[in-house]
Amino acid sequence: MEQTFAIIKPDAVERNLIGKILEKIETEGFRVASIKRALLTVLIAEGFYHVHKERPFFKDLTKSMCAGPVVLLVLEKEGAIKAWRKLMGATNPAEADEGTIRKEFAVNLEKNSVHGSDAPETAAFEISYFFSQTEIIS
Repeated sequence: MEQTFAIIKPDAVERNLIGKILEKIETEGFRVASIKRALLTVLIAEGFYHVHKERPFFKDLTKSMCAGPVVLLVLEKEGAIKAWRKLMGATNPAEADEGTIRKEFAVNLEKNSVHGSDAPETAAFEISYFFSQTEIIS
């Protein structure tokens, strides 16, 4: 069973989409191993997105992640990382496939509703950044 990390971003939380997104997650066979709601500080967001520090969008990205509450998730499923990336859809919702979360719920490239790990190493870092092992129930 593989684990991946997911965030329901502030734009989706603000629009009351938590339940709809969780329904899609569970319908696709994911098991929620841990879930919590949080309000990120700029320092926490900068640490989380540190790999993008030199990118031109870093400041806007970290600021947008602090705009309101987020929902943090640890998801489990065989092939969870790849399956979650597929369910999320392309980063740009205009390019996302029908039936994906971003196609259905994203506002634009910046407000694309969800985040997900892109590799096993990334998932391990992202999960441990927000969750202790005692909070994850496999």
